[in-house]
Amino acid sequence: MTDKAAAKLKSDGWSIVETSGFLHLVGPLWQRLVNGEHEYALIAEDKHHNRRGLVQGGLLMTFADRTCGMTARYVSGRPTLATVQMDTHFVDSGKIGETLLSKPRVVRSTRSLIFVTTEVTAEKRCIAMASGVFKILKNDP
Repeated sequence: MTDKAAAKLKSDGWSIVETSGFLHLVGPLWQRLVNGEHEYALIAEDKHHNRRGLVQGGLLMTFADRTCGMTARYVSGRPTLATVQMDTHFVDSGKIGETLLSKPRVVRSTRSLIFVTTEVTAEKRCIAMASGVFKILKNDP
């Protein structure tokens, strides 16, 4: 199922995001640009299940945080931002094998903060809604 889903993403113009550390363990994370808007996808694999056999809430939170943060980084043009707040509301259960989608939207951008929101969907169902605030860091590590 995962190979078929990955082949479908690839044929639809998605590419894998190069990651390391924790995100490398979670992914692969996919991205594409559609009409100037960033979209992200993640295929829910067996490694993402909770005790009920559904997609773990922590994965949804990580996916929302990462995709909102990447979008904030693109908008700011700065390489390093930090999440200062992230609110997540779980709406429905994700199922293993489904492709999760996130299409973050910048709500407001100031000189130091970027406010972003996203809806994580699967099969056109809203799975989670999230909003985050990202701080533009002055000194990159």
